[in-house]
Amino acid sequence: MIHMIQNAKDQAARLTMDAYRAAVARGKLPEADVKGAPVEIPKDTKNGDFTTTFALAAAKQLRMAPRNVAQQLLEHLNLEGSYFASAEIAGPGFLNFRLDPVWLRDVMAAVESEGEAYGTSDTLKGQKIMVEFVSANPTGPMHMGNARGGVLGDTLAAVLAACGADVSREFYVNDAGHQIDKFAHSIEARYLQIILGEDAVAFPEDGYQGGDIRDLARAYYDAHGDELLNADPAERQEKLAQFGLSVNLPRMKTDLERYKIHYDTWFYESTLHESGYVAETVDLLTAKGWTYEKDGALWLRTADIMRQNLLKAGKKQADVDKLDLKDDVLRRANGFYTYFAADIAYHRNKFAVRGFDRVINVWGADHHGHVARLKGALDALDLNGTEKLDIVLMQLVKLLRDGEVVRMSKRTGKAISLHDLLDEIPVDAARWFFNAKPDTQMEFDLGLAVREDSENPIYYVEYAHARICSLLRTMEAEGIHVPAMADVDIGLLSGETETALIKQLSQFCEEIRLAARDYDPSHINRYLVELAGCFHRFYTACRIKGEDARVAAARLKLADCTRVVLRNGLRLIGVEAPEKM
Repeated sequence: MIHMIQNAKDQAARLTMDAYRAAVARGKLPEADVKGAPVEIPKDTKNGDFTTTFALAAAKQLRMAPRNVAQQLLEHLNLEGSYFASAEIAGPGFLNFRLDPVWLRDVMAAVESEGEAYGTSDTLKGQKIMVEFVSANPTGPMHMGNARGGVLGDTLAAVLAACGADVSREFYVNDAGHQIDKFAHSIEARYLQIILGEDAVAFPEDGYQGGDIRDLARAYYDAHGDELLNADPAERQEKLAQFGLSVNLPRMKTDLERYKIHYDTWFYESTLHESGYVAETVDLLTAKGWTYEKDGALWLRTADIMRQNLLKAGKKQADVDKLDLKDDVLRRANGFYTYFAADIAYHRNKFAVRGFDRVINVWGADHHGHVARLKGALDALDLNGTEKLDIVLMQLVKLLRDGEVVRMSKRTGKAISLHDLLDEIPVDAARWFFNAKPDTQMEFDLGLAVREDSENPIYYVEYAHARICSLLRTMEAEGIHVPAMADVDIGLLSGETETALIKQLSQFCEEIRLAARDYDPSHINRYLVELAGCFHRFYTACRIKGEDARVAAARLKLADCTRVVLRNGLRLIGVEAPEKM
């Protein structure tokens, strides 16, 4: 798990601090309680490969001009045996470092030695993390929001695992409560209409109108006839709901498997109710003084909890008082628990029973108002929801074809579902495009997703991988094999496009770290497009076939290292790395 950029940053920081201590020992700089040397990559690498602002940050304590501090650092800097060939002062006091070819060699050596593990780290080792995503109501087909959330959740789980976390993927099945009650009444109405006629049975005003409900009612009638016509309504609704779930859930699982999404756990809301865990959770909140009764219902003091949290977070009392904070019902007057009560119990289970250190939920942006309320309820249970529960809110998806918004499937004439989408475009294209920055509304261009040119980013990246594989096959047919790194003269890879490509290879580890830190797996997409671009420019500028044997071998090794990293990156987002196109 070699992170060459971090290694270089750490080394530049040590060299800077060593230079400071040497300057102090010689009386050239005053001794002070200075902090370590921060090291970054300059925006313009013409100024150097790495830079430290130590002189700027320490100037006040040292009572010297930053450039004078930097000059003393430069004069006492010992780069011998390091990753840096030279250093120089720039601007008001930046100390810039330029890399030695030995660092470039070690980047390629790291790719060679780590192979499929290249890019991974142990930064999150020891953390048990759950990612819950999609969790669509099993009352109908999955839609575009589920398609986007599926890839974001799955790829986020992959990058967290690549950083060493123990990750569990979970789907929360809402098979209880109001939605299922409405589902049951909807199927029941359609079922009775089949037997008695549509005019004889009113359809619920808030019922599910989709054709899939008619299909479920018809499927039950075809299998069982009118056996439920004279049944007790509660029994009839229960049987029809369970039948609907028995059809819809396998379909959802099949669509998600087709989408390359595999869950570790399918957690059923009904188990929380059947086990008494929801009631127990509500009783705990009551015992802690966070509930009260009004109009026959049991309420959570959500407003008090959120007000307390906001003040702890440093918000001003006057600003908090202006907020329209409201309490929530946990148990209705009819004795039934609300969805919010079940959700609190579900998240309590994640932390208190299954022991996750962190829980990440991928939700649609329309759930924004639910975030602080749920975190607050967990805080009220002493589960530290504010710190341990993270919510990734994703914006809407707009489907386009030839610049026009698409709402209906060509095949079915109905609203486009995940199933319809995967009938129209390749799974890999869907996964690539939906792995976009979650907090921005995305436009999914169906035409672009199937184009075979450089305008299509997934084609552009996959083509780079296939191009390298084709090169390797051609060279191997001529008896030329990829050399071991020990046999490569790194000095022969000194051209601008060659060094740019090696530096881009080194960036992979950092992009995975950033994707995990920001909960934004689209870092990987952007990185891969940049890497593919670096390779295409290198391949255009640097001939391999027919070149001097030593030069060809070095460039072939660089191409092969690029192949490895492209494959690793594509694998993270669940996309194939084709060897032929």
